[in-house]
Amino acid sequence: MEQFLQQLLNGLAVGGIYALVALGYTMVYGVLKLINFAHGDLFTIGAYLGLTLLVSCQIAGHLPLAMAVLLVFVMVGLLVALIGYLLERAAYRPLRNASRLSAVVSALGASIFFQNAIMLIYEPRVYVFPDFLRPSTTVSLLGLDIPLVRVLIIAASVLLMCCLWAFIQKTRTGTAIRAVALDQGAARLVGINVDRIISLVFLIGPGLGGIAGLMVGLYYGQIDFTMGWGYGMKAFIAAILGGIGNIPGAMLGGFLLGVIEALAAGYISMAWKDAIAFFVLIIILIFRPTGLLGERTADKL
Repeated sequence: MEQFLQQLLNGLAVGGIYALVALGYTMVYGVLKLINFAHGDLFTIGAYLGLTLLVSCQIAGHLPLAMAVLLVFVMVGLLVALIGYLLERAAYRPLRNASRLSAVVSALGASIFFQNAIMLIYEPRVYVFPDFLRPSTTVSLLGLDIPLVRVLIIAASVLLMCCLWAFIQKTRTGTAIRAVALDQGAARLVGINVDRIISLVFLIGPGLGGIAGLMVGLYYGQIDFTMGWGYGMKAFIAAILGGIGNIPGAMLGGFLLGVIEALAAGYISMAWKDAIAFFVLIIILIFRPTGLLGERTADKL
């Protein structure tokens, strides 16, 4: 039972990170029907910016550690959100009325650009977060001694997802986002600025992805310029698992994928955890082709 709880908490921590990144994929797909292949690289940028601000800019040396980390989370979220906004203006908006393939090629090109930019700026090597940024403090929960950083990542992930859900469901802007996702033409007819809503989505999604990247650095202690591909792929799978375009589905899919991987690694083999996760995905999609919370939609004629 103790091993099960340990693996469950491991899965929830990693799943929370997957879910935050998956939200970026699912929000962009919801309003543009486009897969933003550069999203995983924005996640990587968040990790590198966080390390730079904490260490090179010595924010952690001028403020109490908890306050410094919180401030850097906010700064990383804002900076990566700005990069996401500029990405939409430069790579996607000019192709809004072009073929779907053109937008996909542009997204792949943006991904390659970001990955190579990170490699050239930071050099192609692994960066390690200092130990003082990953305190060894543990908390007692259900009879287990759990690293504090794991608990904080789970709590922060859930808090951010709850805030996003409340924003989408309870505010006028959130209603406008849902209207644009449903029908852009009808949204324009009722006075919604569709371009502004799309730009907002490219602020929110990358911002959450950048924060998730910093979480990975603090959780695992090291980052590299290729990490966006692996985490981006896992988050994309989580979005499909929950139902692409469905925000609660992305949350559920992220946590579920993380828990499946953790249990597979703990009870079967670390080498097989990815294969088992994909096998479960295939089985679920056989019975639920639209994902766990996805819905079938009729094609517009």
